[in-house]
Amino acid sequence: MQHRIIVLGAGYTGAIAAGRLARRLRREDVAITLVNAEPDFVERVRMHELAAGHDLRPRPLSDLFAGTGVELRLAKVTGVDVDRRTVAVIDADGADELTYDTLLYALGSGWNAQGVPGTAEHAYEIAGRPGALRLRERLARLDAGRTVVVVGGGLTGLEAATEIAGARPDLDVALAARDGLGCWLSPKGRKHLRKVFGKLGITVYEHAAVTGVEADRVTTADGRVIPAAVTVWTAGFAVHPIAAATTLEVAGTGQIVVDGTMRSVSHPDVYAVGDAAMATGPGDKPLRMSCASGGPAAWQAADAIAARLTGGKLPNTPIRYFNQCISLGRTEGLIQYVTADDRAVRAVLTGRLAAVYKELVCRGAAWAVANPTLGLPTRRHRVTRVAGKSVDVHGSGTTNGSKVQLGNTPIGTPDTAV
Repeated sequence: MQHRIIVLGAGYTGAIAAGRLARRLRREDVAITLVNAEPDFVERVRMHELAAGHDLRPRPLSDLFAGTGVELRLAKVTGVDVDRRTVAVIDADGADELTYDTLLYALGSGWNAQGVPGTAEHAYEIAGRPGALRLRERLARLDAGRTVVVVGGGLTGLEAATEIAGARPDLDVALAARDGLGCWLSPKGRKHLRKVFGKLGITVYEHAAVTGVEADRVTTADGRVIPAAVTVWTAGFAVHPIAAATTLEVAGTGQIVVDGTMRSVSHPDVYAVGDAAMATGPGDKPLRMSCASGGPAAWQAADAIAARLTGGKLPNTPIRYFNQCISLGRTEGLIQYVTADDRAVRAVLTGRLAAVYKELVCRGAAWAVANPTLGLPTRRHRVTRVAGKSVDVHGSGTTNGSKVQLGNTPIGTPDTAV
């Protein structure tokens, strides 16, 4: 009987993990099903480009997984019962229930309105393709001279503001940041950021926590009123609520608490990766929501699942952060080098070379989805665990206590930037 592995979500982490599992395990021994609501892989790190009017290369999941043995199920996940080991889905044919022996949860995150009044009704978001396309259509109808306010001073906000300003120089683009502009960057990084914002004519409202959104304005905690024909909300992300509705142990954020192999601390047949997982990395800090964390976590989880099923060695790959890569329009960029636990150091790379660097990183992230094995041998291992039984040749040990060591591939930044 085949061991049934279900992967929920075909973003960067889910797609990488599914492909890596297919390369690690024998097709006769496992049935790998990848569940995703959309037929295409979406480059989430490029949603600001899509919103600004740039067309993205289509990447059908059916093409990416052709010949791998991974079964693609186009359906929306509506619930998970981790005690019965079932996943509820709905597709064009109606509701259905899938049964698993091992579950890899990678449903990711969406935008977070932060409970600010009017945000859900009036603001636009770019956390996914539907939101980015909606904003794209609205910007296309926007007359010259109108104001676009981007709320959020993180990497997503910086990239959205500069991308829109570069694509539509006829618009008045502004950024409202809760703290100082690029406050986490090095002095050199902050200086370059201000230079680019000035060149693009972007108005910056610093220390401006937005407390309300209306159809034509936003208001801040200190009473400022900022005109806004269009408000783009980039102030953080919230995980999919399905995990919190289960008996899985979750953090206050709704993320699934996992050990060093990305395995649920409460349900050993469940793994979580990417934004859906609450794990710690270098310096005992929670992993940030990013491809920099998600990609290595996907490798870690896939290799741990394969090892436990085949009697192999559990992964123990120390991974660290190297840099934060920020696109600032089509011709400018900022690469902020960081410590292992993601603190800025003095060194930066700026200008066109940084823009090219960031573009290569984005392409590399997409390549990793299509080539998740990164040079792994083609020999697949036989499963030694009986499907449906909790027989674990390695027990429930982790690679490094409760820590997740993050990879050593230098790709990544917070938010949706890689």
